[in-house]
Amino acid sequence: MSELPAAAGVAEAPAGELKRSITGRLLFFYVLGDVLGSGVYVLIGAVAGAVGGAFWIAFAAGVALATITGLAYAELATKYPQAAGAALYVGKAFKNPALTFFITICALSAVFAASGSLATGFARYFGSLVPVVPALVVTLLFVLALTIVNFIGITESVVANMVMTFVEVAGLVIVVIIGIVHLSRGDADPGVLAEFSTGGASPIFAIVAGVALAFFAMTGFENAANVAEETVDPSRTFPRALIGGMVAAGVIYVLVAMSAALVVPVQTLAEAPAALLTVVEAGVLPVPVSVMTVLFALIAMTAITNTTLVSVVTQSRILYGMAREDVVPRVFARVHPTRRSPHVALGFSAVVVALLLVVGSVVDVGDVDLVERLAAVTVVFLLFIYALVIVSALKLRREPAGPDAYRANTPLLYLGIVGNAVLLTYVVVDDPASLFWVAGLLAVGVALYLVQRLRGGRRPAAAGRE
Repeated sequence: MSELPAAAGVAEAPAGELKRSITGRLLFFYVLGDVLGSGVYVLIGAVAGAVGGAFWIAFAAGVALATITGLAYAELATKYPQAAGAALYVGKAFKNPALTFFITICALSAVFAASGSLATGFARYFGSLVPVVPALVVTLLFVLALTIVNFIGITESVVANMVMTFVEVAGLVIVVIIGIVHLSRGDADPGVLAEFSTGGASPIFAIVAGVALAFFAMTGFENAANVAEETVDPSRTFPRALIGGMVAAGVIYVLVAMSAALVVPVQTLAEAPAALLTVVEAGVLPVPVSVMTVLFALIAMTAITNTTLVSVVTQSRILYGMAREDVVPRVFARVHPTRRSPHVALGFSAVVVALLLVVGSVVDVGDVDLVERLAAVTVVFLLFIYALVIVSALKLRREPAGPDAYRANTPLLYLGIVGNAVLLTYVVVDDPASLFWVAGLLAVGVALYLVQRLRGGRRPAAAGRE
């Protein structure tokens, strides 16, 4: 894959620095593609089972909470357009090396767990088409292939992301069309959209349970902050691309959820390993079911590939950015002389995800599906990070900002802190076993800390300290 020409007005970066080549349009699709692929194709059935026919409300609520958090990211990314994301912001706000390091490890752990969940989901769709290849082999080759794509270059990775975004949106449009056709024929009962599977409890608890699962579908937007340093004119393009991508993804989620509920019984959705594939196989469209099955499986695999590609980008950019801040070993800040990619960080990230998949394939995860368990682990890390990022945004308003820096609505930010804290508490109480996986991933951070201490001879400096 050849190097693409730089965008108009983009200057070549000095040696050792990342190149600004991501335009606002590319970033919009980067966010949209990352968010879309991480939930609808993987966990929509679980959300339906938790809430009932009204599970579209859980997606709407998850979108609202995530978008509030996105406002804080937009404010901080335009103020500090550098790789490293949440760890950089928390480091600048609190100037506490231990906290900065902890946030770094939480961010890394979140994308590691998300990559493992998505890779497992990819292997299941792949297995429906080519069942002879072991799932673990598929997941490992999948992660390796995406690592190679990212090594070739960030521009190629983002362009590939944009192309795959069109494919996955097309798949979701198919689901929405199926719902519209089914409803127009008079075969659907709109009343199902107001039904809850509460078991006698308040619908509020069902919605909270659904949001806890659906929130994984909205994660990924924070990854965009890690490529702010590679974005053209970030103060102007970043807020619009980030929030626009999140809102667009949310609207699509709600429409898809409604369509699925109208076409297939909720219990069937909840029990299906690939819920949207069940919707497509309902035979609403005048196309052979076998053809639709193969087509949609390929689309779903493309969607998952899209999101996982962004996760691979994020893992390496977190390590790269924080290595420059002396929070993790400096070796992760090395940039390949010709491809201009953080190759050491990429290789290390691939190894960690591979180990996570190997362990997950042999360890009994109990009565919780591995995809759902890793999704819960991801959400635990991210909800903690999100709340602390919002606090950092409020705290850093004391620092001077450029005239074009974005400023989020203050009352909404306080609402976001409460919402993230409440949802985090629910997830931990609902699935306490996920904390064992959280501890295991944090152990990776302890190893990095020990390496930093032994080879660096000093404690990691607080990010953003002058």
